[in-house]
Amino acid sequence: SEPDVDLENQYYNSKALKEEDPKGALDNFQKVLDLEGGDKGEWGFKALKQMIKINFRLQNYDEMMRRYKALLTYIKSAVTRNHSEKSINSILDYISTSKQMELLQDFYETTLEALKDAKNERLWFKTMTKLGKLYFDREEYSRLSKILKQLHASCQTDDGEDDLKKGTQLLEIYALEIQMYTAQKNNKKL
Repeated sequence: SEPDVDLENQYYNSKALKEEDPKGALDNFQKVLDLEGGDKGEWGFKALKQMIKINFRLQNYDEMMRRYKALLTYIKSAVTRNHSEKSINSILDYISTSKQMELLQDFYETTLEALKDAKNERLWFKTMTKLGKLYFDREEYSRLSKILKQLHASCQTDDGEDDLKKGTQLLEIYALEIQMYTAQKNNKKL
């Protein structure tokens, strides 16, 4: 339809500005959202994703979080589950290069809060694992232990046994647990 073509053109024009003129690109991505007019759709989602990355690069962290929270409102209806999962994963990977632990923690917790309603187990698991690794890096072992308990519970059958269908996730949990016990020199648990 005609408005979709306008949205698409505006999006790609904005994306072309991203490298040379990031602030101009942000203004142009805002126009994509304005054109969308409150009807959440794929182009607005993509525009927000770009705005998050540009704001991260420009170190506008408050604006980045504001845009990320807006993007998370799209995951329930505006884009497919698969698309939202891939996009959020790519954003989490992108910002995980930051050395600002508080920012990362805020990002992961905001994601987890949004996922409560979305019922996306895989993305929840990946985000929890990233948060767990963050706590490990910060040597916050009591917080990490709580994360590990929740992760482990998510990989159990109804009768409390390890769900062998979730072998890959269990390996990730055990690896993080081993790292924690090694760092704590807790040989008894090892």
